[in-house]
Amino acid sequence: MPFPTHIVAAGGFVEDMKGNILLVKTRDGGWVYPGGQVEVGENLMDALVREIKEESGIDTTVSYLVGVYSNTGIFKWYDGVTDVPTQIVFDFVCKPIGGELAVSEETTDSRWVEKDRVLGFITHPAIRTRYQAYLEFNGVVNYMEYVTNPEFLIKHQTSISK
Repeated sequence: MPFPTHIVAAGGFVEDMKGNILLVKTRDGGWVYPGGQVEVGENLMDALVREIKEESGIDTTVSYLVGVYSNTGIFKWYDGVTDVPTQIVFDFVCKPIGGELAVSEETTDSRWVEKDRVLGFITHPAIRTRYQAYLEFNGVVNYMEYVTNPEFLIKHQTSISK
C-alpha cells in the first residue's frame, strides 16, 4: 500500500499591538493571511515563521493554535494540470517581532489591516471562513473539513477539546 499524499501547511494570523492583522496579496489568489506548506524535514512552527517572513518581510513568533482544517477535495492547481491532494492546515495566532513589510515571488503587496476591515479584503470563501473562526476563537480549537472545488462546501465542523 502506498503512503498517502497530503499537503501539510500552516497559516498565521499575525496581530500587531494595535490589533491590526497582516495580509498579503498573492499572485494567484488575492488577499490572504500569510502561510504555506511545510517542507521536508521542517517542523510546523518553523515552517510558519519562514512562510510569513518570505511572503511579507515580517519576523514573528507563534503564540497559539486556533484551528485545524482539512481540504479533502482534489482539484487542479493554477497550472490546470497538477492535481492538488488533501490539504491539512493548522492556523495559529502569531506576534510580530521585527522586519519590514515587503513582497516576494509569491506576493505583490503586504500590509497591516484593521481587524474589522480584513473581510473586506479576503474574497476566497475558505480563507474568509477560517478568518471568521479566528475572530470567534474562544480558547477551544476548531476543526473543519471542507472542499473548495467545484464550490466551497463545509463537510464537517467540530471543536477539539477535552
